[in-house]
Amino acid sequence: MGLTSNKLLAFTILCAVLLFVGTVWLWPRLAGQSWRAVSGRVGLLLATQLALFACVGVAVNQAFGFYASWADLFGTETGQGVVVDHAAGPLQVMSTSEVHGMGGSLPRTAGQIQQVGIVGRTTHITTPAYVYLPPEYFQPQYRTRTFPVVVVLSGYPGTASALVDKLHYPRTAQHLVRDGKMRPVILVMLRPTVAPPRDTECVDVPHGPQTETFFAKDLPEAMRVHYRAAVRPGSWGIVGDSTGGYCALKLAVHHPGVYGAGAGLSPSYKAPLDATTGDLFQGDRNLKNRADLWWFLKHEPAPDTSLLVTSSKAGETNYKATLRFIASVEATRRTRISSIILDSGGHNFNTWRREIPATLQWMSGRLGVH
Repeated sequence: MGLTSNKLLAFTILCAVLLFVGTVWLWPRLAGQSWRAVSGRVGLLLATQLALFACVGVAVNQAFGFYASWADLFGTETGQGVVVDHAAGPLQVMSTSEVHGMGGSLPRTAGQIQQVGIVGRTTHITTPAYVYLPPEYFQPQYRTRTFPVVVVLSGYPGTASALVDKLHYPRTAQHLVRDGKMRPVILVMLRPTVAPPRDTECVDVPHGPQTETFFAKDLPEAMRVHYRAAVRPGSWGIVGDSTGGYCALKLAVHHPGVYGAGAGLSPSYKAPLDATTGDLFQGDRNLKNRADLWWFLKHEPAPDTSLLVTSSKAGETNYKATLRFIASVEATRRTRISSIILDSGGHNFNTWRREIPATLQWMSGRLGVH
């Protein structure tokens, strides 16, 4: 449960109520003077007070947004801020590193990961990201070639660095290329939370962050200006987990001319409205409907794109919703749908690491050849 989720608030309230009832019920039995009775009374009072304190703390944090995640609360969030010179262009490289464990330090043998700052030309959104360039990008025989691009999104709140260090997207892509299971691609890895701490669910919020436009227009433009990124339709894909998975599916459905394939690992299929999102739609019913993938597939023309969804029969709460979504896409008879369904697996990095190799291989097979 996320630190800002309503489920956590409900859980802390339930614990406080149960402890209060338990204290009233057990107090007569602990009325003696023995050390056990005294310890019992102290323990009940202390536990009840802590539960009440937790309720108040969670509620206040939801209302004022002091901490966005458990990592933020405990000080383990180490991602550094990136200074971006807005007059210097839409993308600036801040640092470079090789892909660890790939045998060598030269870009033409190990590839390269660049930490960059991206500035949206039309949305003015500024966000850090990591760009992975495959070894082929630096090899002489590929010097005139453009490369397909896969945008990789974390969940909310998430960190872009986790896509590199925890989910191992660059390393996995290199292994698949070396094994002949996919073609070399450029990966651009970032959070969908481009206006932190707010969870915009990749929506163009009225009078707020234009997140969907950033991913559909500004990000591709910035990448094509700075890198040999493919231009032709169908040469870009997008993948994400959790909230990032919902964003990936929505962007592929809404913008098939930009993203020829979209993969959602453990995704949701509509944007929630809670303390982390705020009012995303400002009363705009059309915007709300378009953000609901169920509604979109039923009422809008079917997009010419390929989708992949993942879930688990045991351990994932979206399993039944995923089966319904697959059926909805199949009913369009135009949008293509694939799936990865595990027997068991939770909403966590371990599960997604099991799905990423097959997802990247699937993605590579659906991106245009250039």
